[in-house]
Amino acid sequence: MAEIRVNELTFTYEGSVEPVFENVSFHMDTDWRLGLIGRNGKGKTTLLNLLMGRYSFQGSISGSTGFDYFPYEVKEEDLEKTADELMESWKPQVESWQVLIQLNQIGMDAEFMYRPFGTLSHGERTRIMLAVLFAAEGEFLLIDEPTNHLDTAARDIVKDYLRSKKGFILVSHDRDLLDAVCDHVLVLNRATIEVQAGNFSSWWENKEKQDAFHQAENEKHKKEISKLQAAADRSSRWADKNESTKIGFDPVKEPERNISTRSYIGAKTKKMQARVKSYEQRIDREIREKEGLLQDIERVADLKLEPMSFHRELLVHAYDLSLGYAGAEDMLFKNLRFQIRRGDRIVLSGGNGCGKSSIIKAILQRAGKTDDLTKAALEGLQIEGTLEAASGLIISYVNQDTSFLSGSLKDFCRERGMEESLFLAVLRQLDFEREQFAKNMEDFSEGQKKKVLVAASLITPAHLYIWDEPLNYIDVFSRMQIEKLILKFRPTMLLVEHDVRFQEKVATEVIKVGR
Repeated sequence: MAEIRVNELTFTYEGSVEPVFENVSFHMDTDWRLGLIGRNGKGKTTLLNLLMGRYSFQGSISGSTGFDYFPYEVKEEDLEKTADELMESWKPQVESWQVLIQLNQIGMDAEFMYRPFGTLSHGERTRIMLAVLFAAEGEFLLIDEPTNHLDTAARDIVKDYLRSKKGFILVSHDRDLLDAVCDHVLVLNRATIEVQAGNFSSWWENKEKQDAFHQAENEKHKKEISKLQAAADRSSRWADKNESTKIGFDPVKEPERNISTRSYIGAKTKKMQARVKSYEQRIDREIREKEGLLQDIERVADLKLEPMSFHRELLVHAYDLSLGYAGAEDMLFKNLRFQIRRGDRIVLSGGNGCGKSSIIKAILQRAGKTDDLTKAALEGLQIEGTLEAASGLIISYVNQDTSFLSGSLKDFCRERGMEESLFLAVLRQLDFEREQFAKNMEDFSEGQKKKVLVAASLITPAHLYIWDEPLNYIDVFSRMQIEKLILKFRPTMLLVEHDVRFQEKVATEVIKVGR
C-alpha cells in the first residue's frame, strides 16, 4: 500500500474566470477502490487528467506509483486494427499473455483480441480496454465512466470484474455500480472536497444527516441573529434618546434637573452604547459560525413537468410485433406484445442491439413524429405484426444521440418554439452554470448535452414522453431530481434506461426485448 498526496492543487482552464480547483488538498491509498462523485462540470475528468500529468497546475501531486487512464483513445483509423495491435500504443509495457489472463477474468474469449476493433460492440470494447488496463501491476488506475452505453448484462460483468480488483478511481453516475464496487468515495462538493470510507449510499446517508443538521444550525443562528439585532436596535435608540437629553432643559417643566444631571445621563448613555457594541460583536460571531454551513448542501431542486391528459386510455398497442432490417439474416426480435396506457411508465430492457431503440423509432413513425435523424435510422426497418399509435398523440422525445446539437441555446429555443427564459431556468435547476449559456452546444460536455435534451422535453407539454437512454453522462444528483419529478407528476412514459436504481424507482413495468 502506498499513498498519493494532492497538496494545494489549483487549476484554471485558459480563458476561464473561475478556477476548477483552488488550494485543494487530500490523500488516497493505492489499494482503495475509490468512487469519484460530483455534479457535471465539477471537474471529475479534469482531476483524472491532472493526475495523468496532462495539464499544468499549481501545487503538488506526489506518490510512488504511476497512473493509467480508461478509456484509451481510439481514432477513426484505429477501428480497422485489432485490439492486439492497439494495445502496443495503449500500454506498451504489457504482453499479450497478461491481457489474456484478464480477458478470462472478465468473461471474454481470446479471439476478440484479433477482431477489427470497429466490429466490436460498446460492451466488448469496454471489457477489452479494462483487461489491458489491469494487465500491468504497480499502477493506480483512473477509470472514467466505463458503463455508458452498456446494457444491463454488460454492466453486471463490468461490476463483478471491478469488484474483484483494487487500486483505482472510478468515475460513474451509476449508483448500483458505485455501491457494489467502491470502499471509499472522493466527493467534489459544491465548495469543498472530502474523502470518506464507504460507498455512495453510505456517503449519501451521512450527507443527508449532515445537511439536515447544518440546516437546523443555520435556522438557529438566523433566529439568534434576529433577536440580537432587535435588542441592539432598541439599545441604540435608547442611547440616542438619552444622549439628546444631556444638553438643554426647561426648568419649569423639569424642576428636579440641574447641571449635574448631565454627567449621569452621559454615563448611562455610555453603558447603553457598550451594550450595543456587545450585541454587534455577538452578531458578528453568530454570522461567522453560520458561514459555511450551507456551502456544500446539495439542494435537489424540484423540477416541473406538464403532461397532457389523452382522451383515450390506450396510447400504443403492439401485438406479435417483429422488427428487423433489410439484408439482416435474422429479425431483431419476434412476437413482442405490450401496451402503453395512460399513466404507464414502461422501461424497455435488453442487450445492446436487441431492438429497443428500433421500437421507439417505429412508434415515432406510426405517430407521424419522425425528424431527419429518426428517418435516417428507420431506413431498411421491417415491421411485422401489429404496432398502433393513437391518432393525435403528442410525443416529447429525447434521442440518445447528441451529435446533432450545435449552435446557441437561443437558436435551439427558437427552432423548437420554446420559451427561452423557462428553458434556461430548468437548465439552472439541473445545475447548469450561467457562463455555459453563452457557449455553443458543440462545446458542452456530454452530460450537459443530455441535460439540454431532457430540459427541452420537460418544458414540452405532451401525452407521451419517450426517452432513449436519457441518463448517460448525467450526474447522480440530477438523476435523483428526474426520478423525483417523474414520481410526482406521473407522466405516461416509454423509456430505455440501463440504470438499475432508476428502473426500480420509476418503472411501472419492465418489458424484456430480444430473441
